[in-house]
Amino acid sequence: MRATYAKAEQIVSTLSTEDKIRLVSGRDSWTTEALEEHHVPSILMTDGPHGVRKQKGSTDHLGLNESVPATCFPPAVTMGSTWDVALAEEVGAALGRESRANDVSVLLGPGLNIKRHPAGGRNFEYFSEDPFVSGKLAAAMVRGTQSQGVGACIKHYAANNQEFFRMSVDTIVDDRTLHELYLTGFEIAVKESDPWTVMCSYNKVNGEHADISRGLLTDALRDDWGFDGLVMSDWYATSDRALALCAGLDLEMPGTDGSWDAEIADAHAKGLLTTAELDLAVTRVVDLALRSQNDVATSQVDPESHHQLARRAAAAGTVLLTNNGILPLDRTGTIAVVGAFAKKPRYQGAGSSLVNPTKLDTFLDAMRHAVGDDAVITYAPGYDAASGATEEALLQEVRDVAARADAVIVVAGLPNSYESEGFDRTHLRLPDGHTAAVMAALDANANTVVALQNGAPVELPWADRPAAIVEAYLGGQAGGSALADVVLGDVAPGGRLAESFPMAASDLPSDRTFAKNPKQVEYREGLYVGYRFHDSAGVPARFPFGHGLSYTAFDYTGLTVRKSGDGYSVTVTVTNVGPREGSDVVQVYVRRPESVAYRPEKELKGFAKVHVASGESQKVTIKLDRRAFAVWDVRSQEWRVESGEVEVLVAASSTDIRARRAVKITDGKAVSPSHGPAAYVATDNEFRTMLGSEIPTPEGSVPFHRDSTAADLHETALGSLVARAILDQARKQFDTSNVDETTAAMFDAALKEAPMRMIAMSSRGKMTFKRLDLMLGVLNRTSLKAWRAH
Repeated sequence: MRATYAKAEQIVSTLSTEDKIRLVSGRDSWTTEALEEHHVPSILMTDGPHGVRKQKGSTDHLGLNESVPATCFPPAVTMGSTWDVALAEEVGAALGRESRANDVSVLLGPGLNIKRHPAGGRNFEYFSEDPFVSGKLAAAMVRGTQSQGVGACIKHYAANNQEFFRMSVDTIVDDRTLHELYLTGFEIAVKESDPWTVMCSYNKVNGEHADISRGLLTDALRDDWGFDGLVMSDWYATSDRALALCAGLDLEMPGTDGSWDAEIADAHAKGLLTTAELDLAVTRVVDLALRSQNDVATSQVDPESHHQLARRAAAAGTVLLTNNGILPLDRTGTIAVVGAFAKKPRYQGAGSSLVNPTKLDTFLDAMRHAVGDDAVITYAPGYDAASGATEEALLQEVRDVAARADAVIVVAGLPNSYESEGFDRTHLRLPDGHTAAVMAALDANANTVVALQNGAPVELPWADRPAAIVEAYLGGQAGGSALADVVLGDVAPGGRLAESFPMAASDLPSDRTFAKNPKQVEYREGLYVGYRFHDSAGVPARFPFGHGLSYTAFDYTGLTVRKSGDGYSVTVTVTNVGPREGSDVVQVYVRRPESVAYRPEKELKGFAKVHVASGESQKVTIKLDRRAFAVWDVRSQEWRVESGEVEVLVAASSTDIRARRAVKITDGKAVSPSHGPAAYVATDNEFRTMLGSEIPTPEGSVPFHRDSTAADLHETALGSLVARAILDQARKQFDTSNVDETTAAMFDAALKEAPMRMIAMSSRGKMTFKRLDLMLGVLNRTSLKAWRAH
């Protein structure tokens, strides 16, 4: 037991029930309550995950107000494509240093939800479509952050994989898929990094809000994985504070001016919430505050060294998708740079993670600085940076500069308005203006390179036309310089895709149910997400999971797979047979040819990032523990390894298998038969079998209740009037007159999709739950439609 925890227990034993109830909710948007008489401080937490977003002056949970300058590191999508655990830990440590310098005790990140569908609006904030990559990189960032005496917070737990009605939607997912895909990353992060805190998500999981799910918050998180920190809510995600305390939610954030206090006190008085359960939550809150008073020395932050680290990380996450040999680019002649993003870069995602950078590099400036007098750099914007739209005059300028150049680099991608927290994309296409600029350049000059700045996969039907395609993702504040480093060959492209790029969104089984129904989303694809689908179904991705080219080449030789403890040791020699130094990612997949439980064609179970000089070799050993061969057995509710033959595949991507060895497992346990969707999207009968129950019927919009949204209220005439009044009041409370279009769209989506209880919680006492219940009762009684639905 930690000394801080023992001290917290002693303090809590002296507190009144009133003080205990006060402590399990935040004080305001970003701080906890203090116990000054016991020297327990109020601690500050801020959004991450790729920079410290500590707000100046007045604060708000939506991030509408300005924040202090901080290093904007590459977001998780870019860090994920580095596949570099050591680098992720280094970035985490830098985030910890900046947090500590700003008196931040808990940094709210990293996020590690699975990218079920590439159109997820917040995918830029997550690492991968694969739980193993997600868990390993999240664990590394947590270790780095916490090495500086600052707590990390892994989020959003669990099965939060879309923005569309994220605050209320019910995720219907079978138990095996839940454990193998959507919980495994969190499990790895908990076991390998001991995060101080975990944040629960807004959504329901199989009919139960995440904040009141004892199965998630206590049984899995604490009892199975050994988590001993604090669980907090996402901002205003609490659905029932008393039930949440019973389930294992320790801290409600932000503070809601005592909205829940009366209900907590009532539940406690009636014995529905025991003193032991309340004390446990309060103890964890006090323990977190005491842990923040550690003796880790406050480091002096060197903004320039952090900027250079961000630059190195961005280059390490840059993926070379195609190359006919044009890259690295010669620093001679005339190089045309096309695209407004070269001058006004898209370098981070939109929403609560928005960081105010200490400086910002642009690709155009970086190219001019790098080539100096050796080459001439010309420029044409091609499209509007904010909207992505173009016009004929801009396209003609592109054709003119491209025709006069020896080589062209078009910087294209997704504007903020296309992907953000709060809403999902409706398609995977680039803006028409970006595509038009690319086509104009290609028609004028065959030596055209396309560099992409985007937070998630895009459809690229013209991918075979450019001389090269570089996926730069969102590079953070130094992304412009990092892209120039890679294009000019000062740094080799180090990235490998941690997500598949489909030919079209319609190819994907998850596309059938993604962001369609505001009440319920059914994960009918089961385990067939990302490469697990593409490689199993034989439906090729445009660019497969794990893919990435280099400026050199690597051979894999001498594969051995030997028994080691309860698992296996996989060893292979990687030789750089090309002309220059470079890095590669050795990927180890496991394939089970025969099984009583349905399985994807192959699954990633190990990887290693290696840096090898030209002509040299490096022996790489990757450990596969017993879990690498296991499935979640629903009947026994445990991980089981089935006896039989297993193939171990060593690869450079999920489709580029370099070597394989078969091993035979003889000490396995019987695994219960498990059937998945035969055609990759479960029929009703198949989905019932996967769930082990009937498929829930989505809840109707009426009668109204605390979980009803403003969109629901529009089902009745009087409800529409009430909804408009509520939204008007909320807009007055949160002044959005000076925010950009994307932030305004996120805010409007939040208002329309937020449950009524959240409106009450954020009203600063103007709308109590008692008044809310009375209002909803009146709406139900005065609406024939709502009355009949009762």
